[in-house]
Amino acid sequence: MTPPSITHTVQHTGQRLKHFLKPDGRRVHIAASPEEKNRIHRNLLAIEPDGNFDVCLHGSPEHLEAVRAVHAHHEQKRGELREKHSSIYEEFEHVHLQLEALSKEMHHLTEHGVSLDANFSKFGYDAHLRSRDPDSTANSISRSSFDHGQRDWAAERTQGRSLKVWKRPVVRQYLHKGLIWRSAELQEVASFELFVDLLYVGIIAIIGDSAAEEPTSYGLLKFIIVFSLGWKIWSDIQMVTSWLETDDIFQRFCVMFVLVCLFGYTLNIIEAFETTYAMMISFYLTQRLFLAAYLLWTSYLIPMIRGFMVSQAVVATVGCAIWIASVHVDDPARLALIWVAMFVDIIGQGLVVLIVRRAQKMNNRAGPLIQGWFEFQPSLNIEHRTERTNAFVTLVFGYSVVSLLYQNRAGYGINAFFGKAILGLVQAFFFNWLYFEIDGWNIHTHAIRRHVASSILWMFIHLPFIMAYVLAGASLSRLVLAHDCKDAESETLEEASMGRSEGQVEPGLRWFYCVGLGIALLCMSVISFCHVHKKFDGQRVTKRSRLGLRVAVAVVIICLPLAESLNSLQLVSTTTGLIGLVLGFDLYGCTYVGESFLRDGRKCKYWADCPRKRRRALEEAMKTGEVVNVEELALDEKGFRHQEPLQMMDKEVTAHKVTVFQDMG
Repeated sequence: MTPPSITHTVQHTGQRLKHFLKPDGRRVHIAASPEEKNRIHRNLLAIEPDGNFDVCLHGSPEHLEAVRAVHAHHEQKRGELREKHSSIYEEFEHVHLQLEALSKEMHHLTEHGVSLDANFSKFGYDAHLRSRDPDSTANSISRSSFDHGQRDWAAERTQGRSLKVWKRPVVRQYLHKGLIWRSAELQEVASFELFVDLLYVGIIAIIGDSAAEEPTSYGLLKFIIVFSLGWKIWSDIQMVTSWLETDDIFQRFCVMFVLVCLFGYTLNIIEAFETTYAMMISFYLTQRLFLAAYLLWTSYLIPMIRGFMVSQAVVATVGCAIWIASVHVDDPARLALIWVAMFVDIIGQGLVVLIVRRAQKMNNRAGPLIQGWFEFQPSLNIEHRTERTNAFVTLVFGYSVVSLLYQNRAGYGINAFFGKAILGLVQAFFFNWLYFEIDGWNIHTHAIRRHVASSILWMFIHLPFIMAYVLAGASLSRLVLAHDCKDAESETLEEASMGRSEGQVEPGLRWFYCVGLGIALLCMSVISFCHVHKKFDGQRVTKRSRLGLRVAVAVVIICLPLAESLNSLQLVSTTTGLIGLVLGFDLYGCTYVGESFLRDGRKCKYWADCPRKRRRALEEAMKTGEVVNVEELALDEKGFRHQEPLQMMDKEVTAHKVTVFQDMG
């Protein structure tokens, strides 16, 4: 007699099969990792010494073969039932399909709709994405996959969680054999991440203002170096937070230690290349070595991702060795070591990923060795990464606005200073509009999900984009206070602002402003190009054409400093007008050719099903302005067959009670 087996299936829940029965009665147990496989095997041997069981690693060929065998067995059983009891089988199959469809709909409205459906809708569909059950202690799937039940809110009041000093880290999301396994729970931004952003508000201001005060090639070099290192510290914090879930007290102390290092790093930025270089690099190295130690410790606690964690720790250590060497040499040898160390720190992680992907195509002995070492790789959470990047970009836009603020002491302060500041505000608003509402709107597939090349490019292009815009924003704050144009008298400024006002704008400041703005626009074009946006028939201008105009305008802005006759007001006005041209062209290109661009010419329409007699009565009522209550009309006509739809049009409809079956055009 064939032993009983599992007859229900699991669909779209992210819960994996823990064990099932083969047709011969042999039970198959599924393990998520090699360590779990060994543990399950030892425990089962103690219970069943005869060894009447199999333990397979999830996703392995043995697992796939066993599932196929059970599937073929049930297909055969279904065929036999169809032959013996055809009429009963067809009726049962129909009921089963109806229940399955309703269960899917219920599930889409609950857990799955929150986890993967929302993710696919925002960032694009990915067939290689899987959701794993957060309850890793479950040992069977005997409960229904769709048994969500009603939550007992009163009982949950006494089911709070206690804080723990230390918890074993858990990988939030990892890559295994081409599939991305992620937690079914949404990852929220931690409060300490927002606190880190507050610190970076001051860091950006210090770095940007110091660059604007020294608009030379040497000042630009210092700006690139110190900003890149500050960005790397921020990137390390969000990377580890996205990889690992701990949520314990120890994690907060680790973040606090990194913030102390960041704070010390910031205090030594201004005089870094004169007297405080060793101190600045010491704080940076402390953070990097602490990260390397943390990754090595995590590799010991989570052997599944040991290979990847060790490789990242090695990259951090190699970079630290080069930084230490740069402290003991002088320029220009120091600059050479700095650029090498920055390349290792910023590009090193991406190089490891590319090497692992390249190993999949190697036919020599190194290929399988690398693949075995990197079989499991922690993966960044796309929601967390985009949200944190958007938050940092928002900080940069906010800095460019705050830096424009000055204090006026004239009785009538509507002058050239005010005009330049308003133009700078409009310019920042245009960039914010382009980045978040034009390029971030109507996305079909996000760059991170589109391809590994687009993902790496999207992540790394944000660094020059942010640096360029910070440089332009800092330079703009000096242009606003310049009194090289009409109606710009420095005496109308408050004393602190007057000290920063200059009668002639330095050429280097013009180049900082225009080149920074142009490069930011070019990088924004690359970011938009990395995404796959949704298309619709009748679009006025294609995406490629709109990006082509952006590139052309960016080149024009970069070349504006060559026009030395332009004063500060004319320069800011020209750049703001060009950015406005780009925004207007994008807005025009995203509209439908069959509709008016300036206004909605369609009339308000009300639709209802009604017999002909009622239609004439309603049309007369609409002409005279009488109130029409469709709900009462529906009760009067109950039981009669509706013959045709009724269409009523009027721009000024006083029949405000027509609330049923209405479609506002």
